[in-house]
Amino acid sequence: MFSRKIFETEFSEALQDELARQDMTARELADRAGIPPATIYKLTSGRTDPRLSTVRKIVNTLEPREKSFIAVIAARFLLDELDNRDIMVDGRKYRIRGYSADSLDECIIAAVRAEKEGALGIICAPILAPIVERIVDCPVAIIKPHQKTLMEAIETVAKRV
Repeated sequence: MFSRKIFETEFSEALQDELARQDMTARELADRAGIPPATIYKLTSGRTDPRLSTVRKIVNTLEPREKSFIAVIAARFLLDELDNRDIMVDGRKYRIRGYSADSLDECIIAAVRAEKEGALGIICAPILAPIVERIVDCPVAIIKPHQKTLMEAIETVAKRV
């Protein structure tokens, strides 16, 4: 894995090896990563050290993360039937990835983690959505309970009082 190898060896060597492994030219990498070709040539020859932003672009190009999942932040019992399930919407397949959370802090951390891992969008509780919308750059939708679910909860509480 390129992102690990760059810490174990010289960057130029790791980059050359990865380009060869993926049968990719320096120019192709430059085009895909949005980096000037001259910069890639300098990096592969070892004449310069990369900036962190350049490393990120190269790693994201050579090791793209999964970008076709929708994150659902909820209590574990709600996620048990959903987690890692594929659904089709308008002819496109999406993976559902659950993020278990039992407190507001855990929900916020889960939202940040989901976005960092490449979530296309996040689904969460109505009370959490306004906060999540302020901290992530992907669409946020709320889980709206059904009337039947709400009535069952009311009945459960009524039986306990």
